[in-house]
Amino acid sequence: MAAGTGDPLRPRPTDNAVFGPATGGAAEPTYGGALSFMRRRYSRDLDGVDVAILGIPFDAAVSNRTGSRFGPQAIRRASAILDGDPQYPFHQDPFEVLKVVDWGDVSWDYAKPWLAHDCIHAQASDILASGAKLFSLGGDHSVTYPLLVAHAEKHGPLAIVHFDAHQDTWGDEGEAGPGHWTDHGAFVRRGVEAGVIDASRSIQIGIRTHAPRDCGLEIVWGWEIETRGIRDVVERIYARVGEAKTYMTFDIDCLDPAFAPGTGTPVAGGLTSREALCILRDLGRIDFVGGDVVEVAPPYDHADLTAIAGAAVAQTWLGLEAEKRRER
Repeated sequence: MAAGTGDPLRPRPTDNAVFGPATGGAAEPTYGGALSFMRRRYSRDLDGVDVAILGIPFDAAVSNRTGSRFGPQAIRRASAILDGDPQYPFHQDPFEVLKVVDWGDVSWDYAKPWLAHDCIHAQASDILASGAKLFSLGGDHSVTYPLLVAHAEKHGPLAIVHFDAHQDTWGDEGEAGPGHWTDHGAFVRRGVEAGVIDASRSIQIGIRTHAPRDCGLEIVWGWEIETRGIRDVVERIYARVGEAKTYMTFDIDCLDPAFAPGTGTPVAGGLTSREALCILRDLGRIDFVGGDVVEVAPPYDHADLTAIAGAAVAQTWLGLEAEKRRER
């Protein structure tokens, strides 16, 4: 936890998001101060930064309920309570070893939504060129495609670990290739056809709907979580991914609506937040090069349940990164 000022009338520094350092925890009250992801300093100076957090408030490609454009705001707000103490289940403050900044949100002209994916790709590429890893807060699931393209340009075709209720392999023949629009249910197909996703090393967890094609990815159906257990799922992920460079994408509707009501396309029968976080916690040996959490839609949320879950996913991913840094 960050130290106080030594001044009894100003015992704790505030607004760490603006004035604080890029390392170490914050000490301000969770209910006050400028909001950033886990109180990380807003900065576009990426010199020496390990991870940049990027907001993508875009939801023009949904097939059901809009609202995930407000997801980055909600996740940042929910994350305020996570900073300042040793973090469960890691027993450590990740910011003791990781330099993390909140880069802010992607910029585009809202009157030209067809250019949004190009803007996401360009700005994500700039961040990755600095050497920092990137974790993004959506936004609908279409935003994952330009993020994957940016990461694949740096690392080559990627394995994906994809948490979702939907396979996201939709799209008419010939409409999923480079240069074509993709909605939030098509990024996997488009990524496979464009060569940025290595389907043979990729796996989907929690799927509870059927699409016309699987595009070669392995599927862990929602019912298998209960019948086969978390340990089996983790082992299947490792067997599939191996040592490949991997991108994690977490659609919050992977969770049952009881745990994540604030999403655009809820599907009953999903994972509990505990099950999902337990699986993610055990993936520390995966070579994650980036990740995102998407589809948090605050207009349908209650008591910030969905935003809290989204913040916990991002926090756990950062915890895995911090563990790797300590081991090195």
